[in-house]
Amino acid sequence: MINILKNRFNQNMLRHPHLEWEFVEARLSENTEALEILRRMEESGGEPDTIGIDEESGKLIFCDCSSETPAGRRSLCYDDEALKKRKKNPPAGSAVHQAQVMGVSLLTEALYRKLQEYDSFDQKTSSWIATPEEIRSKGGALFCERRYGTVFTFHNGADSYYSVRGWRGYMTI
Repeated sequence: MINILKNRFNQNMLRHPHLEWEFVEARLSENTEALEILRRMEESGGEPDTIGIDEESGKLIFCDCSSETPAGRRSLCYDDEALKKRKKNPPAGSAVHQAQVMGVSLLTEALYRKLQEYDSFDQKTSSWIATPEEIRSKGGALFCERRYGTVFTFHNGADSYYSVRGWRGYMTI
């Protein structure tokens, strides 16, 4: 996993112009649990990479950097509450649950937009993002995508699911 991450880091320097690989590798070598989580992200098609350091915590941010939302994480409703309410044609699972099992969080809108600064992601797919409780409590959930050179944030019923909508995750170490 270290070699995969190192190669991806070196091939995508625009995502982390102020970081040196030695710093990243030192953080990774101190945290075997993080490496396991990154392996799960990789196996499900996420192509994780670091996109910098969180200014508040000082931790490295790793997120899914696949060009489209990972194929192994699509056709899901937003969370388990929505999944339970979906009586007719329920999906196989929920984005929030899959992220929790993997050990990551759904991207926030701010992180999704930060990711889009480095490349054009989700031009054919869309990704559920962390949804504020005031929206979720009314049955909705948020997702983002990039179309026409612009990043859009939309809403949908949390129980909806589409073959091109999945989720992107992130973790900090």
